[in-house]
This record gives sequence, C-alpha cells and structure tokens, in this order.
Amino acid sequence: MSQTDEEKLAEFEARIARGEKIEPGDWMPDEYRRQLIRMISQHAHSEVVGMLPEGAWITRAPNLRRKMVLLAKVQDEAGHGQYLYHAAETLGATREQMLADLLSGKAKYSSVFNYPTLTWADNAAIGLLVDGAAIKNQTMLAHCSYGPYSRAMVRICIEEGFHKKQGLEMIIRYAQGTPVQREMMQDAINRWWWPSVKMIGPHDSDSPNTPVLKRWGVKTKTNDEVRQEFINEMAPILLELGYTLPDPGLHQDENGDWRHGPIDWDEFWQVVRGNGPCNKERLAARQKAHEDGLWVREAVAAYAEKRQSVMAEG
Repeated sequence: MSQTDEEKLAEFEARIARGEKIEPGDWMPDEYRRQLIRMISQHAHSEVVGMLPEGAWITRAPNLRRKMVLLAKVQDEAGHGQYLYHAAETLGATREQMLADLLSGKAKYSSVFNYPTLTWADNAAIGLLVDGAAIKNQTMLAHCSYGPYSRAMVRICIEEGFHKKQGLEMIIRYAQGTPVQREMMQDAINRWWWPSVKMIGPHDSDSPNTPVLKRWGVKTKTNDEVRQEFINEMAPILLELGYTLPDPGLHQDENGDWRHGPIDWDEFWQVVRGNGPCNKERLAARQKAHEDGLWVREAVAAYAEKRQSVMAEG
C-alpha cells in the first residue's frame, strides 16, 4: 500500500529528528525543496558576486604576498559558488535558470556585497567581519538536514576560516601601524560593522521563513542567535586592539553578552531592494562577465555536439 503525503511527511520529519541526512533521491515536501533552492542559490550568487568588492584590489595590492593571498581568496569564492550551484542542481534547479534569475535581478544575494571597497584596509574588514559573520551562518549550515548542502558547507567553512584569519592578521598589523594606518583601518571598521551585523538577516520576528527552516533542520539557530554569537566574538577582539565600534548602544550585559543598539533596518531593506551604493554596479559587472563568456559556452557546446556525433557514427 502506498503511503499518503501525511505519512511521508511524518516519516520525513522523524528522520530529521533522528539526525539523518536527506539525500537527493529521497522524498521531501515541496516546500522543503523550494526553501532549499532559494537559500542555496542565493548563497551561490553571494559567493560569485562577493568576488567583486575585493577582486577590484588585486592589481593594487601593496606587495606580492598580499596579492597572492587575495588572489587565492577570490579563487576560493568562485569555487564556493560552484559547490553551491551543484548542490542546488541536485534539487532540480538548473544552472541556466539560476544564473538567468541573478542576471535579471530577480534573484537576491547577500546585501553586504553592495557596498564599495574604498581603501586596501576594507579587505581586512571584509576578511574579519564579513567572512566572520558568514562563518557563523555556514558553521550552522554544515549541520543542515540536506546532505549535499551540508557536505558543501564543511569544505567552504574550512576555507572561509583562512579568509577570516587573513583579515584578522591585517587588522592586527594596522593596529600596530602608524596613526594614518590606524585611522584608515578604523574608517573601514566604521563602514563595514553594520553591514556585517545586518547580513545575518532580519530579526526573528521579521523572518517568516525561520520557523519552517528550523522545523526541518535546515537551520539550527535563528538569525538573532547567530548575530549574538558574531557580536560576542568580534566586539572584544576589536576593542582590545584599540578600535572603536560605530554603535553607541553597544554594551555588555550582566551575562557577559555584548548587546547591540538599534539596527537601521530601513537601510538594509533599501539595499535588498536594489537601492544600495553598488547594486547596479555589481549586477552590471556580472552581466558583462556573462556576455564576455558567451564564446566559451558556445565553443564547449559545439565541441560536445561534435563529440557526440562522432561517437554515434563510430
């Protein structure tokens, strides 16, 4: 006797409760599949678009070592995008449609990548703050109930850990530098602190997807829980190095947690809706790269067609 959808759902949720991974060929609710495609594709887009703010500084790195480090980091981000697009494809999404949605502006990516990198010190701030916030989310997602996403996140977290360490190293070096260098680093921290805090996502009360994502083991923590972990780690590091944070409401409570002041969510949603400082610039850069790569895609398709024709004849 075939199972009803209710019985399949009960078995599905029981597997998640036992800590089992859901694999591509397993039964899953349509909403579980939809939410995963939405999350994974947005994550993949964020990795690809995230190459742009730092990639612009490769030719302006202060020395060869810094250039090699930044090249390696940008290359890692491209690889992360590939892992994640593959994970989304296991759910039935197509690479072509995901890219079309990104290039048309239909798909979203992390709001944090719509801010400009004004000085070399921005690369340090991104390394510690942006990658630090990303790791908090990604470490959680490494325990996601969907197997391909979880396994992709394990490798991504390892590489992101190096990016964060590289950012911290630069921030420490600036703290030991000249007054001009310290001022440049402080300016970068001032500009990247709030975007990093906000990129974790809206407050739990304003996040309609969180309950179902937690119910099905896609997320194991809420946005506010992840944000608190991030601030608890970052605030002491930066304050001990002698920097200040652009949050007059920041304070440590009786439990030792660092509590943030009011967050400007209006600004966050403006950026999400496409009205940030670099939204148009970032999208235009991806559109141009896609157009410039057309001849490569056509050549690959022609080669594959020719090879298939030869094999059929032979």
